[in-house]
Amino acid sequence: MVFLSGPRQVGKTTVGTDLGTHYLNWDNSDHRLVILNGETAVAEMAGAHKATAQRPILILDELHHYSKWKLFLKGFFDLYSRDIQIVVTGSARLDIFKRGGDSLMGRYFPYRMHPLSVGELLRPKVPDTEFGASEPVSDEDWGTLVTYGGFPEPFSRANKAFSTRWQRLRFEQLVREDIREDTRIRELGQIEALAQILAQRSGDQIVYSSLANEIQVNEVTIRKWISTLNSLFFGFSVRPWSKHVANAIRKTPKWYLRDWSTIEDIGKRNETMVACHLLKAVELWTDIGMGNYDLYYIRDKQKREVDFLVVKDGIPWFLVEVKTGSTKLAPALGIMQQRVGAQHAFQVVFDLPYESVDSLQYKEPVVISARTFLSQLP
Repeated sequence: MVFLSGPRQVGKTTVGTDLGTHYLNWDNSDHRLVILNGETAVAEMAGAHKATAQRPILILDELHHYSKWKLFLKGFFDLYSRDIQIVVTGSARLDIFKRGGDSLMGRYFPYRMHPLSVGELLRPKVPDTEFGASEPVSDEDWGTLVTYGGFPEPFSRANKAFSTRWQRLRFEQLVREDIREDTRIRELGQIEALAQILAQRSGDQIVYSSLANEIQVNEVTIRKWISTLNSLFFGFSVRPWSKHVANAIRKTPKWYLRDWSTIEDIGKRNETMVACHLLKAVELWTDIGMGNYDLYYIRDKQKREVDFLVVKDGIPWFLVEVKTGSTKLAPALGIMQQRVGAQHAFQVVFDLPYESVDSLQYKEPVVISARTFLSQLP
């Protein structure tokens, strides 16, 4: 099976209905009745016993809202996987609801879907290399992506009023539907307040004790709630890298919002946009089997910091420092490159024009246009 997860409104249902020959959505009452009638009813609907040139593709959307979804899938897969190809989609990470004894391990591959990126606008197909060729994105697409973000509807409409309404409704759906339905959290007002605070602090370190005081819950609860918000794709955490870095911060993660278009501070918005592009890249490279990739940041107790470090198979690969306009190399970039042994170190600057260069040709720290660098990521 394929498990396709990603944020609300990122386009999973559109991809599923375009890809699949049969579609069932747990949130649709008629579809739900078919699923509740059992594996045989679903198999009959999907044409399991019909002679066809290609196996039918069954899309099961938002199935994780069904309390017995894993048991159903295990039975259905074991009975009908030779007859039907199965794609399961959901607006939550489909591995967060694991319970002992009924694991689906060995029966699926996970894929994570992200909002649009510069690279996807230029090269919609799944890449066969890590870095693509440098290509210029149009001024219109670049401006729209920076202003309205990568979620398909706000991007395609490029309308401020629509985007504002869409953002508000998406936030309400996250708190009032996803959290209520998919978790046991009942303090919806407090977790909504936490989400609002985090949305204003994208790119900041998470100080759990401070957040606990602000929300008036204990620190353990704050940690659980942030993990829940991350699993529902509201945001994501980036851990610190400490190997070979003297006096490095070891435990305090940074947090980023998934939708950079809502961030008013231009510096935070630019850093978050790059963070989202890098996360999309490392998760895609991992999901399609190029290796095991992770995203970190580096900061030591002398407050020398580099925004991002991409690690491949446990080995530092490249560093990224994000700037809005500064073209003077940040001293920490070279220092940290020497300490961790990364092959490349980029200072990604938003105010620079596109240049047709290959980012990976540079081994020493280099200032590079954001439009150039992001165009080469998937």
